[in-house]
Amino acid sequence: MDIAPHAPPGADTQAHGLELTILMPCLNEAETLALCIREAQDFLARSGIAGEVLIADNGSTDGSQEIAQRLGARVVPITERGYGAALRGGIAAARGRFVIMGDSDNSYDFANLEGFVAELRAGADLVMGNRFRGGIEKGAMPFLHRYLGNPVLSFIGRLLFRVPAGDFHCGLRGFSRARIMELGLTTPGMEFASEMVVRAALARYRIVEVPTRLRPDGRSRPPHLRTWRDGWRHLRFLLFYSPRWLFLYPGLVLLGLGALVSGLLFPGPLRVAGVTFDMHSFMAGCLAVLVGLQVVTFAVISKQVGVRRGYLPPPTGLDARLLGLLNFERGLILAAILVLLGGAGMADTLTDWVGRGLGPLEDPRSPRLFLASMTVLVAGIQLAFTASLASIIEMAQPARR
Repeated sequence: MDIAPHAPPGADTQAHGLELTILMPCLNEAETLALCIREAQDFLARSGIAGEVLIADNGSTDGSQEIAQRLGARVVPITERGYGAALRGGIAAARGRFVIMGDSDNSYDFANLEGFVAELRAGADLVMGNRFRGGIEKGAMPFLHRYLGNPVLSFIGRLLFRVPAGDFHCGLRGFSRARIMELGLTTPGMEFASEMVVRAALARYRIVEVPTRLRPDGRSRPPHLRTWRDGWRHLRFLLFYSPRWLFLYPGLVLLGLGALVSGLLFPGPLRVAGVTFDMHSFMAGCLAVLVGLQVVTFAVISKQVGVRRGYLPPPTGLDARLLGLLNFERGLILAAILVLLGGAGMADTLTDWVGRGLGPLEDPRSPRLFLASMTVLVAGIQLAFTASLASIIEMAQPARR
């Protein structure tokens, strides 16, 4: 059967009265699954917590389901393939008020979950493990993951989303089941780990971190994780959820540099440190203005789509001002002003050219005026169509509450 990932939050937890579900996704983990289950069960027995061990099986063919059932763990089959799909199904089926999830390859320490439970009881919505603080045993993490992948992606996560996590991709983490269910997580693959943290941060959930130990993978086969493929998927996900860093800031840089270059070169050639910048540099500046403006409008549109679909928070500050600017009526008014200004400049240059019998233009500023005017005209046209698209998106789909 397929577990619905969007079951009503708390439906099962209220019925069963359990405080904690220890959730393990599983795909052919017969070598290590029993070790993980026993360790988790020992923790529950030692701590006196009313809980369960839940195995979200993603189609194992090595007898993992029988091992789990024989040891008294609950097994839910998840037919949709993927790490994220297994965890979504497991979270939906969990009976505990809190969920602590971790891989079933014996790399995570299920015997020492006291720190996670304490933070959850204190009101944290999401508790992240930190393997760098808790200790990484020899051979437990590949060199590239330890010194490049995890530090870089964790830094990007902190920069883009202000997540207080030094180990952004630790797979051992605890959370309030109801709060995570409210996020409506959707990704089926390895990027589910990023989606959970990013969506929780955007929703302003309380996120804390506790040290946890990482042991070497106990399996004889290679892990499901693929370093470069899954690393790229995580990075791509982080960028897609941050329109500011993907579109807005690069667009503003291009727009600003283009305006600066074209403004300095509009009167004529400019010589700097023995190098003369002339018409070609002026053309490049005008092109940068148009590209920068287009990228900035992409930021506005992507933010609008994210808000309407419910995975980005309502805009504030600069985002709110840009969305207000692209209001259909205001956008059309600004676009009309730019088109009129650009058209007037082009008409003036063309009139002068026709008056000279379509011959050579003696004033070297005339080509610059024509190109600058065309840039302003095209910018106005871009803005008009972008404002129209923004209005269509606004009407096409009601905002999610």
